[in-house]
Amino acid sequence: MSQDVREKISANIKKLREGQGLKREELSLILGFDNSYISKLEKCKVNITIDKIAQIADYFKIPASKLLS
Repeated sequence: MSQDVREKISANIKKLREGQGLKREELSLILGFDNSYISKLEKCKVNITIDKIAQIADYFKIPASKLLS
């Protein structure tokens, strides 16, 4: 996955999370991710899997493709 794509996904997740007034830790708990995963994800320090993209998209009730745009 290219850096540009990771940065888009990261920015979109942060925007969605903040739009719902959630802290990183709260979203991690809701999704069942490691406590620091969302923080690392938003800082482009981890690669996200397709499964996690789908899980995040499902939680926010958006198409997975929306995280890539």
